[in-house]
Order: sequence, then structure tokens, then C-alpha cells
Amino acid sequence: MPSVENPFQGQILEGWQVYHDHLVAAISPLTAEQLAFRLAPNLRSIMVVAAHIVAARVWWLRLVMQEGLPEIEPLVTWDDEGEPARSAAELAAGLEQTWKMIESGLQRWTAVDMQQVFYRPGSDKTRPFTRQWIIWHVLEHDLHHGGEVSFALGAQGLAGIDL
Repeated sequence: MPSVENPFQGQILEGWQVYHDHLVAAISPLTAEQLAFRLAPNLRSIMVVAAHIVAARVWWLRLVMQEGLPEIEPLVTWDDEGEPARSAAELAAGLEQTWKMIESGLQRWTAVDMQQVFYRPGSDKTRPFTRQWIIWHVLEHDLHHGGEVSFALGAQGLAGIDL
């Protein structure tokens, strides 16, 4: 049960954990050919979308909020053009590593912590982002792109993200 000090240990953490686990379960068994699937030539492959989820988690949590360990920083480029293709095992491991940052924070942050302000690295610091906004943004980002993955899996006759 969430405390007044940390209201984020309850449904937010538990619900996101369930979604994350289903995302990892959907990605883990895929072959290189299945990961390379695109719904249309102008859309990203499943592999790039999954890598993009990982990279966004690293960008916001590690590079902006300084959560987690510096060793995770190279994952921020996984969705960059020219990056090598990632296997299902690599993508699942990247999702798990980044989830640990999210989970650790959600277990620790208080309501006061959620109001802390951050700025994008290298920015002119004119646009502030609260921790609350960042967490909501990363959660909605996971859901949006997880839906893309699920739809692309379904288009191949594969099981999507089981909710």
C-alpha cells in the first residue's frame, strides 16, 4: 500500500511493471526477421521502436535526471541512424536495465521529489521539466510505442502485448 510519503509505490509502479513485463515477453522470442518487420516502408521496424523505448528511458532518467549508473548511458544511442541491429535478447536486456532505473526511483521518490525541476542537458534552461512530468512522459511513451510494437506483431500473425 502506498504511503503518504511515497504515493507512487502503488498502482503506478505495479501497473507499469505489468506492462513492462508484457513488453519484454513480446520482444524476447522474436527472430531477426520478425524484429526487422515494418508496417510500411516509411515506418520504423519493431527493433528500432523497441530500441527507441530503451533510448528514451535512458535519455530522461539517466541523462536528464541523473538516475541509475553511468554505464547505462551508451544505450541512449540505440535508436540512432546507423546503429547496429539489436537482437531480441539485447532489446530485452536493455528494457530490463532501464526498468530497474524506473522501478528504483518510483520506490524512492516522495511527492515532494516529484516537483523537482530538471532541464535538458545542454539547453538554455528556459524550459523546465518536473520529475512528475518526466515520469508521465516516459510512461506514455512506453505505452504509445508498445502499441506500435503490438500492432506490428499482430500484422505478422504474432501475439501482441498481452494486457
